[in-house]
Amino acid sequence: MSRASVQIIERGRPLGGPFQVWLNFRLVPFLAAALVKTLSYTLRIAYDNAGPVEDLVAGDERIILSFYHRRLVMMPQAYPFRRSTPAGEPRGVAILSSDSKDGERSAATWKWFGIHAVRGTAGDRGAQALVKMIRAVKDGWDLGITVDGPRGPRQQVKGGVLAVSRKTGAWIVPVCVAYQKAWKLGTWDEMLVPQPFSKVAVRYGAPYQVPAGGDEETYRATLERELDGMEVWAEQFAESNN
Repeated sequence: MSRASVQIIERGRPLGGPFQVWLNFRLVPFLAAALVKTLSYTLRIAYDNAGPVEDLVAGDERIILSFYHRRLVMMPQAYPFRRSTPAGEPRGVAILSSDSKDGERSAATWKWFGIHAVRGTAGDRGAQALVKMIRAVKDGWDLGITVDGPRGPRQQVKGGVLAVSRKTGAWIVPVCVAYQKAWKLGTWDEMLVPQPFSKVAVRYGAPYQVPAGGDEETYRATLERELDGMEVWAEQFAESNN
């Protein structure tokens, strides 16, 4: 590969020269991850209804953490688990990251949290991305899916998470991270970033599977109602702790 133009292998999309690659896809992700980790150390984190999820992990069942995109920043706190294969290979949680420049930057950032990136898009290559997620689950990875991502509409659940559960038997786990105090960004999803030293609560919904013959629209609507209810809870959490 030419030093003048480092590329993403699957799409051949140029990332730029060696300095641009080091700056944008190595240094910036490292600094972003360090900032988020430092912020997380100041937070007071509590967990609600974690027992059923812990039981699934202990029973070597695969889980799919399902959440709205606006709660993404501190979502690594929702996966405090450690896994490995029978051969001792480490496993954990994987996310879908597009094979664009933004996806490369995202994947490089999340790797500092031990999060594996499944490369693909939810657009014209959505079917290929679905196959990759299914393969990741079968290879022993749990998944974390922003069910309204990557570009919305905000708080509208898409069907990919249901298809993965139906094909693999993985358990869908609705999850929400609530903040006592947070900054709201001017992004499409109204992304929330907790303020330092805030109280934080991670709430898990009841895990469930989508059966092979299940009506995906019914399960999609159920998941959306569950996550909408969690958003109401998160707003109440902020109000009651201020």
